[in-house]
Amino acid sequence: MGFIPILMPAILNAQTNQNTPTLQNATLQQLVEYALENKPEVKQALIDEEIGERDIKSALSGWLPQITANADLNHTIKQQVSPLTIGDETSYISMGSRNSSGITLQADQQILNAGLIQASKSAKYYREQYDLNTENQSISTIVEVSKAYYDILTSQEQLEIISENINRLEKQFQDAKAQYEVGLVDKTDFQRAQISLSNSKADLKRTTELLKYKYAYLKALIGYQPEKDISLSFNGQEMEQGVLLDTTDMLNYQNRVEYRQLQTQRQLQQINTNYNKLQFLPNLSGFINYSWAYNNDNFGDLYNRSFPGSIVGLRLSIPIFTGTRRIQEIKKSQLLEERIDLDLINAKNQISSQYELAMASYKANLNDWKTAKQNVEISEEVYNTIKLQYDEGIKAYLDLMTSETDLRTAQLNYLNTLYSLLSAKLDVKQALGTISLSTISLNQ
Repeated sequence: MGFIPILMPAILNAQTNQNTPTLQNATLQQLVEYALENKPEVKQALIDEEIGERDIKSALSGWLPQITANADLNHTIKQQVSPLTIGDETSYISMGSRNSSGITLQADQQILNAGLIQASKSAKYYREQYDLNTENQSISTIVEVSKAYYDILTSQEQLEIISENINRLEKQFQDAKAQYEVGLVDKTDFQRAQISLSNSKADLKRTTELLKYKYAYLKALIGYQPEKDISLSFNGQEMEQGVLLDTTDMLNYQNRVEYRQLQTQRQLQQINTNYNKLQFLPNLSGFINYSWAYNNDNFGDLYNRSFPGSIVGLRLSIPIFTGTRRIQEIKKSQLLEERIDLDLINAKNQISSQYELAMASYKANLNDWKTAKQNVEISEEVYNTIKLQYDEGIKAYLDLMTSETDLRTAQLNYLNTLYSLLSAKLDVKQALGTISLSTISLNQ
């Protein structure tokens, strides 16, 4: 089951549409649809399809009648003479006219031609090759845009966590400062709070700046104009609901576009081998022409009278001996077939290895995500408990700072594992060959 580009007509129309829409609160599916319409690499793949179609039609046009017209105009500077013997006397006379002209209109029709037979048989596979190239580019676009979207979504959630952490630290800072000013605590609590607050503000600044780059990368990825604003629709709960994957799906090599590309290449190479074998056949074509001949010693009267003629016939060309070129080309083509067979075997091995790696990574990230989720719940409980104990004077400020740091670390680790898990899920789908526009929803 490969990717079928349902938006191809829209993509073609988008090539001439300069007024592209502004993406506001865009969902993942809207981003992917926009990329499939506007990403330069996708447009280039579609143009390659058009170029390929023109090449196919150009090659097949040889089956149509080839009509040519030729004309010539000759003036004899010095005429040839021929001896004419009458009795015992020999005289010399000039042959032909000083001025001559000819016009010939001829139509040729190929009947048996190895090159045209090859073009007819390979047209289907060349079209398939260009379609698969577009499909491959579309799949890569879906995966790349999805990962970029998840990355921005994760960073946005990180900003919220850091902002919440800063709010807590600012309150702790003010409390520690007030307690220090009245002499309830020493200076170290106040200083620790100040250091933690400064570090969190630095994290906020770094994450904010990196988020600007991630938006710029997404714009470049989908073919969006850099100067235009873009905003995304976020749903953290939907992200969590979309992490699960059916791990019982079986690997089918035919689902992978790369494998089907090699199979198409194998078909084309077989046709090329047969073409080299057809080189032993004769080339047969038919022709018909009509010509007008003009002759006159006086140039001004050259075209006063014509002498028409017409011929119809067959032309047979038999290649009897061409050294060993045809045999060598056949052997070479057969070796290339064997080489592609090995490529297919290698592709199976690589696809299998890629699938195993993607599945192992998914399962490991799924376990990390579940662990991180539990750690967040435990860290929140520990922090809330220690915060109450600190407020009552039971726990030291260092214990509060440690629990707060553990909570922030657990929350950030959870987001990182969530992004890794969603990316691993995409990698599994790509390895299975089940990536398509209809399967990018987070709950698929």
